[in-house]
Amino acid sequence: MSNIVIIPTYKEKENIEAIVKAISSLPVKFYILIIDDNSPDGTAEIVKRIQPSYTNLHLLERSGKMGLGTA
Repeated sequence: MSNIVIIPTYKEKENIEAIVKAISSLPVKFYILIIDDNSPDGTAEIVKRIQPSYTNLHLLERSGKMGLGTA
């Protein structure tokens, strides 16, 4: 597996699990990298919770809201 999907996030707790599930169900396998800009809604915690179910899922937590473009 050498394909990667990079998903910058900020306040995506309502969507992140469905996004990861949809990408993981595709016929092509991807690594998924979530780059979270210190979401106050707990987006990163949701990613951490579901990581054991998705071995291709990785998380990079940034210390502040630095913008989706730089993620």
